[in-house]
Amino acid sequence: MIAPIKVGFVGLSKQGWASILLAPTLLKNGKYSLTAVSTSSPESSQASAEKQSEEAGHPVTPYYGSTSKIAADPNVDFVAVSVRSPNHYDALIPVLDAGKDFFIEWPAGRNTKETLEFAEKAHAKGLRSMVGLQGRHSAVVKKVKEIIDSGRIGNILSTSLVGLVPREMGYWGLRINKANAATTFDPSAGSSMLDIAIGHHLDILTYIFGDLSYLSASAAILYPTAEVVDVEGNVLETAANTAADHISFIGAFKSGVLVSEVWRGGVAATQGRQQLLWEIDGEEGSIRLTDDQMSSAFVNIRDPKLYLNGELVEVESAGLMGNLAAGWAEFAKGKEGTHATIDDALKIHQVIDAIALSAKEGRKVTL
Repeated sequence: MIAPIKVGFVGLSKQGWASILLAPTLLKNGKYSLTAVSTSSPESSQASAEKQSEEAGHPVTPYYGSTSKIAADPNVDFVAVSVRSPNHYDALIPVLDAGKDFFIEWPAGRNTKETLEFAEKAHAKGLRSMVGLQGRHSAVVKKVKEIIDSGRIGNILSTSLVGLVPREMGYWGLRINKANAATTFDPSAGSSMLDIAIGHHLDILTYIFGDLSYLSASAAILYPTAEVVDVEGNVLETAANTAADHISFIGAFKSGVLVSEVWRGGVAATQGRQQLLWEIDGEEGSIRLTDDQMSSAFVNIRDPKLYLNGELVEVESAGLMGNLAAGWAEFAKGKEGTHATIDDALKIHQVIDAIALSAKEGRKVTL
């Protein structure tokens, strides 16, 4: 019997994304065993370790501060890093220097420069990597790829999408939740709509259609001022938006498939407004994905309705938890796993850079 992968988890506090979704999906997989946690303070680290020790049925070592401590633990094979994007570099570099395989949340660094450094260090030490781009594990995305690969709609001609990141989510545009404000208003934090919403979708696109060849983009700030609100919706302050909340691009994949996308941020989710309209046209048929439920444009977290040649295709959705669990399962397979890696993250950052450059200079950019 193969011994489980011994995991050190950075950013696993008693509450939040890592505690509620990421760690549980990892630890339900018997091929992993949590052996250590690391947080920002001794109090939170101790509280997390006690909670995880009780749930795991064995001692979990607490660390805090620099991740060099958890990375140096001989009882840790693999380090999962789940912290906000501005902290990715400081958290991951000690892990890479220690020669440990790793998981890092998307966007895997604030920018291409940081992601490139991660990739170069990982390759230099022969490390295995996984990036939190779970969209490719969605049941609907897998079904779309299966239909395309089977040839049921013939040679693929184009893919077009209109996506909405609604005001009610409190991320970008007219209204920003206080919890998101620290990174939303900092264009260098790697947390803009282009980085996060479009970045996640770019991984799905390239997973299905391959690498992009060229693109032309436009971008605008239609909501120059945002209201920062608390959990009850009370306005705390106003601030200037400095990153685009409406972005569009057209281009082509190296396969010849044409692509056109329009993303809208901060628009209200009024009744009947579709949050996702995505069509894939083949010579012999078409695929349509659409939904008006909140956050439907985030195909990485919610499965939209899927239609093949106008007929609804029933897909057994596992939801976000299922997508995350599938990612961990793929990594545990070793070289055969189909999870996103730091190299995939680097490619997405390069496309994001191309979109930003094209929008700024008003020209076609070749990738």
